[in-house]
Amino acid sequence: MMTTHTFDIVVLGGGSGGYAAALRAAELGKTVALIEKDKVGGTCLHRGCIPTKALLHAAEVAEHVRDAASVGISATFEGVDAAGVRTYRENIVAKKFKGLEGLIKARGITTVTGLGRLNADRSVSVGDDVYVGADVVLATGSYSRSLPGLDIGGRVITSEQALALDVIPERVLVLGGGVIGVEFASVWRSFGAEVTIIEALEHLVPNEDIAMSKGLERAFRRRGIAYSLGTRFQTATQDDQGVTVTLEDGKTFTGDYLLVAVGRGPLTADLGFEEAGVTLDRGFVTVDEELRTGVAGLWAVGDIVPGLQLAHRGFMQGIDVAERIAGLSPASIPESQIPKITYCNPEVASVGVTEQAAITAHGADAVVSYEYNLAGNGKSEIIGTAGLVKVVRLKDGPVIGVHLLGDRVGELITEGQLAVAWEAHPEDIAPLIHAHPTQSEALGEAFLALAGKPLHAL
Repeated sequence: MMTTHTFDIVVLGGGSGGYAAALRAAELGKTVALIEKDKVGGTCLHRGCIPTKALLHAAEVAEHVRDAASVGISATFEGVDAAGVRTYRENIVAKKFKGLEGLIKARGITTVTGLGRLNADRSVSVGDDVYVGADVVLATGSYSRSLPGLDIGGRVITSEQALALDVIPERVLVLGGGVIGVEFASVWRSFGAEVTIIEALEHLVPNEDIAMSKGLERAFRRRGIAYSLGTRFQTATQDDQGVTVTLEDGKTFTGDYLLVAVGRGPLTADLGFEEAGVTLDRGFVTVDEELRTGVAGLWAVGDIVPGLQLAHRGFMQGIDVAERIAGLSPASIPESQIPKITYCNPEVASVGVTEQAAITAHGADAVVSYEYNLAGNGKSEIIGTAGLVKVVRLKDGPVIGVHLLGDRVGELITEGQLAVAWEAHPEDIAPLIHAHPTQSEALGEAFLALAGKPLHAL
């Protein structure tokens, strides 16, 4: 027996993009059905951002205990209780999940648990139920990609299985030196594992400014994290003892596990998208700059839309779509104004364009950059972090890129975002003096230097 349910808006997928769209739409007085096959919160809350950052915090505590003597505190590092770390992580996720469920309920959103499929008439089927919305938002998210000939299973794992490991591996290989790869490498190293990262491109975090990549490589080398750069993966074989990876140049590496961290792909297959008229390009949904699919009343947000795969980008797109459906006209934020953070030790954070991208776009003569070393920053010295602040501006023009490397610098990137998004000139920011001693002063020093009046730098 088929039952039809009618709403103003039907959202397919309850991750960052989907639930943000649902919350904002409900705020604007719309009736909303939020369809999710697993748990609301999606990858970010349950298998991504939140649990991995909990692991990274546990890793940071391990490092602090090991280094306690350097600040005159007597402490002994006795090892990592994998089960205890897991409990800590799961409790945080459970708390956030409960809070999110409460928020969704309080806003009067109908949550539907089950696998939704888009029909040709733009309705969504979940089992025998059909959900019809005047507008439908596709927010089905992403999955961990693999490479051709590399099967996930056994000792070859993705980030989802890595989170669930009950043991701290002794030796682990990480395929991919992007965000997910370097974060897990950082955790495992802090927990005592021997780690080797294998990255086909020439640098770790290859999407970042080259100064950040090189700085992270130096920091990882000091931490004893090994890496192979610039040679592609060829094959992986596993047995009861471990995994062996062979590169195209014949070099081999062995470990207890191989983490495959080669990016995430869009979850759009077999969900009826094409039959409903949605255009897919390599699995991604093609949208205009307002996130319309080209089918009237059908929108797409988050990881299925080409671009940065970030939870906060999903939130923003979900909010924007809900507002457009309600007749408002929010501005489209360019990808370059979305901050990105890699939460390894040390952290990498950036917003705007890299120096190289700026030179390609404007010519070398039109671009000025300044690097301020955290060695000159009091607070960084106190917390024991090395690192770098790099600011890129147009000559006699605005700040167009801010790049940070060092522990805790992720908390500073919002100021960089404001500078870039508001097209501030360093001369505009220079009078805004930063509190002392904070790490934010390092950013202030870079702005002062670019304005031609450095204080703590020559």
